[in-house]
Amino acid sequence: MARSRKLSFTYNAPVTLTFALISFGVLVAGWITGGKSTQLFFEVYRSKISVAWFIRLFGHVLGHSSLSHYASNMTLFLLLGPVLEDKYGGATMVEAFGLVAIISGLVNIIFFPGTALLGASGLVFMMIILVSASDLRAGEIPITMILIMIIYLGSELWSMVTTHDNISQLTHIIGGLCGAIFGGLLNSRSGD
Repeated sequence: MARSRKLSFTYNAPVTLTFALISFGVLVAGWITGGKSTQLFFEVYRSKISVAWFIRLFGHVLGHSSLSHYASNMTLFLLLGPVLEDKYGGATMVEAFGLVAIISGLVNIIFFPGTALLGASGLVFMMIILVSASDLRAGEIPITMILIMIIYLGSELWSMVTTHDNISQLTHIIGGLCGAIFGGLLNSRSGD
């Protein structure tokens, strides 16, 4: 007689899941405080350099303006994160997230002094390109990666020129370029 297997849940992608949970907690804290906690710690904008400034520089990727903003970012984040964690490891993903947060935060502070930036979309677009770059090998570039970059970067550049909304296409482009660079560096290092 065959034994029945017990179904269990697994915390399969700790960095991805922890990020999503913390980000949801930040969203709830924002609701409770009427947006004050988000503004103080999870939006990056030009201000005096202080401890809060550094927290915002990293923390803005955890902040979201609404449940729909959070859901649109986390859907792809939760889809791509486990694949990338499995391939590159959680520590590498934390480093990549930190670099994208710093780069996009500094670009926003320097070039858009009157604008606050928040959300994980820069990370999501880094992850999109990084997943497509996961097949990079010495002397070979996957056509899928080229097409994704052309379609993605082209649409973001087009949106930058033609649309005036609250979406930071520049952050998406920065994330995508970081994903391409990380993909090249990580795959050349691993010898894949």
